[in-house]
Amino acid sequence: MAKKLTRRKSRGRIRRALAFAVLGWFLWSIGSVVVLRWLNPPTTAFIVADRVHALVVSERAYRFQQHWVDWAQISASAKLAVVASEDQRFADHFGFDFVQIERALDDGSKRGASTISQQAAKNLFLWSGHSWVRKGLEAYFTLLIETFWPKTRILEVYLNVAEFGKGVFGVGAASERYFRQPPSRLNRSQSALLAAVLPNPTVFSVTAPSKYVRKRQVWILRQMNALGGEQHLTELE
Repeated sequence: MAKKLTRRKSRGRIRRALAFAVLGWFLWSIGSVVVLRWLNPPTTAFIVADRVHALVVSERAYRFQQHWVDWAQISASAKLAVVASEDQRFADHFGFDFVQIERALDDGSKRGASTISQQAAKNLFLWSGHSWVRKGLEAYFTLLIETFWPKTRILEVYLNVAEFGKGVFGVGAASERYFRQPPSRLNRSQSALLAAVLPNPTVFSVTAPSKYVRKRQVWILRQMNALGGEQHLTELE
């Protein structure tokens, strides 16, 4: 009888510990997103993973570059190019573009359904991969970001954490590395070229763009015009 009572107490303590752990994780995740509404993230899960991988494999040519650039110091062309390339319904959806998701399911595409909000959530908090657990966490963090951040903050964070080449994170580092100028001076052509490599920045190159990247650059420039030019950004405010 005493042994049964002891086992029950032990199971009860385990359940309470698990409940507190789950509650603590939810409070941490919500608190982190709320704080990052105003505090610029010092790093991201993707950046940490990339730097650790380079260290583990002793990648001598690897050179990490990233620094934060505030919204006002990023050219309107760079902001518009990323929206035109990655998420043209960004101003209207609440984190998920169901039109693009349906199209991706219909044609079997793995690219084109992920929104800027989803990519920001993934880069900040998660790891690469396609497991259902990761996708579920991505959806959760996406909803939190859309709930607590305005669209301009989401785009600002994404532009500062997105990878534009091996070891090159953020539009500030990309602009200085590839064009020798601050991101405030990026023109339309340069911005479209940066956005063109986002689908796979470790394969596509800004400095030696392939024909495919050049075609994407031209397509992005057309989409920027179709959205109404830089005036489209006022819809995010």
